[in-house]
Amino acid sequence: MCDTHNTPHKGKDHEGHDLEHKLWNRRSFLQAMGIVGSGSMMLGSNIVSASSASPLSSAIADTETDKILILIRLAGGNDGLSTVIPIEQYDTYANARPNIYIPESKVLKLTDEFGIPSYMKSLEPLWGEGQFKAVNGVGYKNQSLSHFTGSDIFANTDPLNTTGFSGENTGWMGRHFEESYPDYLMNPPEAPAAIQIGQYGSLVFQGEETNYAFVTSNIDQLERIAETGDNFGLDDTLFNDCMYGDQIKFLRGVANTTYEYSGKIHEAYERGENQVEYQDNGFAKQMALLARLIKGNLGTKVYMISMGGFDTHGNQPLTHERLMTQLSAAINNFYEDIAFTQQDDKVLSMTFSEFGRRIYENGSNGTDHGKAAPTLFFGSGLNGSAFVGEHPKLDDPDGRGNLEYTVDFRELYGTVLAEWLCVDRGLVEKHLLGHPYKAINLGFNCSGETLDDLELSDGEPTPPTVDEPVAIDPTPELLNQVVHKPYYPTKENPWIHLELPFTSHVDIQLYNIMGQNLGTVFNEMMLQGAVEINIRERMSKHLAAGKYIYRIRVQDKKMSKSVMVA
Repeated sequence: MCDTHNTPHKGKDHEGHDLEHKLWNRRSFLQAMGIVGSGSMMLGSNIVSASSASPLSSAIADTETDKILILIRLAGGNDGLSTVIPIEQYDTYANARPNIYIPESKVLKLTDEFGIPSYMKSLEPLWGEGQFKAVNGVGYKNQSLSHFTGSDIFANTDPLNTTGFSGENTGWMGRHFEESYPDYLMNPPEAPAAIQIGQYGSLVFQGEETNYAFVTSNIDQLERIAETGDNFGLDDTLFNDCMYGDQIKFLRGVANTTYEYSGKIHEAYERGENQVEYQDNGFAKQMALLARLIKGNLGTKVYMISMGGFDTHGNQPLTHERLMTQLSAAINNFYEDIAFTQQDDKVLSMTFSEFGRRIYENGSNGTDHGKAAPTLFFGSGLNGSAFVGEHPKLDDPDGRGNLEYTVDFRELYGTVLAEWLCVDRGLVEKHLLGHPYKAINLGFNCSGETLDDLELSDGEPTPPTVDEPVAIDPTPELLNQVVHKPYYPTKENPWIHLELPFTSHVDIQLYNIMGQNLGTVFNEMMLQGAVEINIRERMSKHLAAGKYIYRIRVQDKKMSKSVMVA
């Protein structure tokens, strides 16, 4: 019989057997081939592995900051008033929640103005060591109270769209990685750009071409990859007498070889070790594994993990206490752990949630969907603990009992990008869909300037005008202004629109999804300006319907995108 690895599915007649095959749908196959989501791709007869980084990727790695960011999603809508308690407004707070408020005797006062519940006491050492900041009143104008739309907005930074059905379909980190790795489809970076545990909020890392995160559905799957280096078991005995054994084995083998990052994760896991004992719960397991990968010098810059259960319409006191007790202990253990390798000042963690909750309790010992809520930051790089920003006034809610925001969440994202990950401030505004850059003083910056001296960016650098001298050796800033995109005047005819802010030689090659070079699309000296390139007309051989990848080379910059041929 066909017994799949580590599952209860027994035999081809078992209902689980059909499920096994349904899970490997067309999207799964495309993911395995590197067309959807992250991972390496096959080029010709070779696998472009994570151990063979391109010169471009290496150059990016050489200039990148060594800082690491951990995004912690509190899924469901975290109650800010059970997380940061405004002591100066305590009476108003308690009167609004007669059955669920935190008693004054159980408030751990960190300043005269603010405290946290005593069940979050594991964060007290971090506060004393200058590793804990809370930003009050985080939200945005006309905040959505929908789980789905709210999650999308915090991922795509597009609060103007509140329909939940249309709008920006790329994420703020996806746009950042798209700028950092313009040739990602052909030459991914040596280590995963991002690692995400859980499917929540995957739009965060979504770019126009691909999702830049190495995604596992849960912590157990990532642990298995870290321990073995494989996505799936390939023992031949697992596929004996299975009607679809060869197909499953093939697809799993493709997944393992195209996801060369699995081997890198395994190597980092073997190099690292946990030097503190974590609690036995899902969130603690995620933090422990991240600590081990970071200590093993994996090289991934951004991680995202999730903790569910924050949609506390009922039984909030016990639920929130359990969740925040686990979070506080795991965060404390994590920073103790990475301090052994002196990496605690290199790792910044921040929480986010799709919305907060209302001031007033409901009739079920809970609270309903609300607006503004605090964002928590952790790490030695904060250079001091503090409560940042103005706390919303509890006696001045909107008509539905919601706290109004005092800090736009995009200002926090912008500060993290510009001052922690050291992204150019002009690009930060681009990644935030034109939202003006405004730094929040979180205790770190890349420039060495005080934040009071920082000037707001006025956008991207201005390209040279036609009257200016032709750039013979374009600067990196000019190279970053090269624009290219596929478009389709007719269904059968794909074109490439290309814009250069300088005169240069341009080479464009076309590849199939297996990475085989099909020939030259364009190889000419191009004047400053724009050109439209008909792919079919310029290719000597017939192109079958399907997905292809074109790769542009201008000077030493390589850029690639996918294109469909009908």
